[in-house]
Amino acid sequence: MNLEEYKGVFVFAQQVDNKVSGIALELIGEGKRLAEKLSTEVTAVLVGSGVKDLADELAAYGADRVILVDDPELKEYRTEPYAHALASVVEKYKPEILLVGATAIGRDLGPRVSARIHTGLTADCTSLEIGDFPLVAAPGKESEQKHNQLLMTRPAFGGNTIATIACPDNRPQMATVRPGVMQKIDPIAGAKAEVIEYNPGF
Repeated sequence: MNLEEYKGVFVFAQQVDNKVSGIALELIGEGKRLAEKLSTEVTAVLVGSGVKDLADELAAYGADRVILVDDPELKEYRTEPYAHALASVVEKYKPEILLVGATAIGRDLGPRVSARIHTGLTADCTSLEIGDFPLVAAPGKESEQKHNQLLMTRPAFGGNTIATIACPDNRPQMATVRPGVMQKIDPIAGAKAEVIEYNPGF
């Protein structure tokens, strides 16, 4: 895996009944913050049927571009077609980071996509940062420390401790994030995103 090929922060923009879920807007806001630190852009992946009109709302909340996978097969959430759609987008566009909301849909979708694209997944994150891994370089091994990694923090052992997890050797770095943890940005009136229509076939 050539890590240099992977660029950008991607967010799965969950929608239900052609309404964007709040978690999608929160994650775009967080994705924008991470993207600024990496000098890249944030892309919303919008999957559904007849959902193209939602692209402007995603742009207003910070998406630089929207990859639209629109197909009648995707009208209702079903694991197999959605996993095929999101995994295909990742394989084609190669994001460095992929964020998914830890909703009922995201908890079903995230692990299946990560298995298909052979990367790790940190579930139920409460904090995301860009930093060094390991956090402190071992003496004499400073050259092995990796920079600009996604550091994913989540409660562990029933909430008694906090674990910070990195995925230094595989891409994308993938996390599911709890709803209500990240901040939406204030909507930007009249914002437009580049819309790329992509359909992997069903």
